[in-house]
Amino acid sequence: MKRFVLFLSVLALVLPLFSFAGCAGGEVPRSKYDISAEYEGGVLTAEMSFTYHNAEECEMPALEFNLYGNAYREGAALPPVSRSYHAKAYYNSDSYGSMEITEVSPCTAWEVCGEDENILRVELEKPVPPGGETTIAVRYTLTLAEVEHRTGIARHAVNLGNFYPVLCVYEPENGFYECEYIAHGDPFYSECADYFVEFTAGEEYVVASSGEVSAATAAGSKKSYSMQLSNARDFAIVLSDGFTLLQGMAGDVNVLYYFYDDENAARTLALLKESLTYFSDTFGKYPYKTYSAVQTGFCYGGMEYPALAMLSDSLEQSSYEYAAVHETAHQWWYAAVGNNELEHAWLDEGLAEYSTVLFFEKHPQYGQSGAEIVEGARRVYGAFHTVQEQLAGSEDTSMSRHLRDFGEYEYAVLSYDKGMLLFDTLRDALGERRFLSALKKYCRENAGGIAAPEELKSAFGNAGGQIIEQYESGKV
Repeated sequence: MKRFVLFLSVLALVLPLFSFAGCAGGEVPRSKYDISAEYEGGVLTAEMSFTYHNAEECEMPALEFNLYGNAYREGAALPPVSRSYHAKAYYNSDSYGSMEITEVSPCTAWEVCGEDENILRVELEKPVPPGGETTIAVRYTLTLAEVEHRTGIARHAVNLGNFYPVLCVYEPENGFYECEYIAHGDPFYSECADYFVEFTAGEEYVVASSGEVSAATAAGSKKSYSMQLSNARDFAIVLSDGFTLLQGMAGDVNVLYYFYDDENAARTLALLKESLTYFSDTFGKYPYKTYSAVQTGFCYGGMEYPALAMLSDSLEQSSYEYAAVHETAHQWWYAAVGNNELEHAWLDEGLAEYSTVLFFEKHPQYGQSGAEIVEGARRVYGAFHTVQEQLAGSEDTSMSRHLRDFGEYEYAVLSYDKGMLLFDTLRDALGERRFLSALKKYCRENAGGIAAPEELKSAFGNAGGQIIEQYESGKV
């Protein structure tokens, strides 16, 4: 996700002042989401047929799914929007939504549980052996709040991010990892799967999605779309009755730009194509056939999903272009190379930030200096460090912490700004060639999987690994 706009105002107060084949390399069996959904009047009614492939070494008697849509309900213990962004996100005062599970079959039992009614637990009819598969059907209703956020009704569009139950990652030592919806980060952690989505909405809507549309049919006042995406960590949809669509090619990738208020739309499309091409050449080939960038109401700068990026309509041009490049970089750092964003947010955010620096260095026509971006991060981090020392006498600048253990501003400075400085230090220490070679290796070896800091350290070797360790632990 793009850095919070709050940071600039806080800074003003304290400163006077390679090639990879899809998300998973090779023909590895994957789980499958087959979703049929219809949107009407602020409500999504859906059925999900989920085929689980057990890639673990133990049999699986139950499955757990994250219910991200339930974070928007009234009385949620962990609301999805922080207090500092509440007024901006909820443009018509408080509004609530929910994700209601109505049926799960076949199974012996199911329940909605978790710390904040954020988990669907399903007891299977029979345990699934290693290498085996089972299929269950989940019927649910997603009611949308009026909120400019990942999942909700914005002023000019409808955002359907995280709109379905998402299988929790299974960790052999801990079991299923349950994701609480912490407001000041991206509380997501998921594995790659194949998606087949049938989506129906009123004919007045233009629909953007992660998936490639294989068919579109009209019936009465509604239109249905058949979409699919293989080897993907997530799937998202955005729809609006005001979208204009521009599209072009970046190599063999169809780049689609959906917007309703952009006087520089041709320039934005060119930026999207050039950034996609640059990152493909620098890190490894983009794995999908399409890439959609969508202007929408979003209280932060932007949000990444595989093959789709949300871009906030509240940004002025230079920030909008920065967000477009940052979210495009996330196609490599999160969509392809996954990580636990609740515990190692700096892995994808720091890399997306520094990838943005690399792009603007090579493309000066967009008027953003890579050196100035890095220096800005250095000032922000220095100011944060100074203020924390003055207020507390010392500070914890370690980077691998759970989102719940960060303050909102602290999270942004350490994940984005310090993350950017880490990669700038690696580049200075190792040189351009070795630095980019290490990033290509990291991408190649971890695309389709879930990387931890250890994988990044391994890619950079002993010298680079020591630098990463010093930054991550807070010694720097």
